[in-house]
Amino acid sequence: MAGSCARTEILLGQQGLARLAESHVLIAGLGGVGGACAESLCRAGVGTLTLIDFDIVEATDLNRQIIALNSTLGLKKVDVLADRLHDINPDTVILKRDEFIDRQKAESIATESDLSFVADCIDAIAYKTVLIDSCNKSDMPIISSMGAGGRLDPTQVKISRMDKTQNCALAREMRKQLRNIHASMKFPVVHSTELQIKALPHKAVTVTDTAPAGRPRAVNGAISYMPNIFGLMMAGHIIQTLLKS
Repeated sequence: MAGSCARTEILLGQQGLARLAESHVLIAGLGGVGGACAESLCRAGVGTLTLIDFDIVEATDLNRQIIALNSTLGLKKVDVLADRLHDINPDTVILKRDEFIDRQKAESIATESDLSFVADCIDAIAYKTVLIDSCNKSDMPIISSMGAGGRLDPTQVKISRMDKTQNCALAREMRKQLRNIHASMKFPVVHSTELQIKALPHKAVTVTDTAPAGRPRAVNGAISYMPNIFGLMMAGHIIQTLLKS
């Protein structure tokens, strides 16, 4: 651990390293955003990471997800990412949860006493809403990723409060869902202010995920770097917040 964090120590000092080492961050959803977020937290020296995802690596993930390789196709995302993070930093405590986050699990996450922060990288609106609301009600620090699909301009990716986002259809729908349950919108989100590029008509498809209840959703086009930028910015926000706490 000492050698791997030498450059980080120059920046943060021993006290900063110690603060990260004693922190525990949960990453919900291990796709392009979640994978990049988790890896950056691991490389920075966050001591404990809980990884949650129920999905497997598929060929359509190859263009943007750090865990997606031809050699990992068909494997559980939570297993592939845990192995990768252990290879990066064997001292990191990795807790794997191969599961789907429903209301009960969201409420449980929000009240876990040893958690320092939650990174919401899941794509199902109903379950994002439940996780966010549960964390806000329990004063659990959380940052949520909005839509990275359909964007190309990295300079328009921002972190702002949920009620201050612009040009993001996912954030707009999330605000509607949150208002319906009288939930707070005073929490940080990563989003893009770029107008979304619509899918080409002959490429626009709808799929049903293999979640317990299934959840039909439109599939947007995605470029290699954009979800990773979202994830890195989430990690940066989390690390800065932990260092100030």
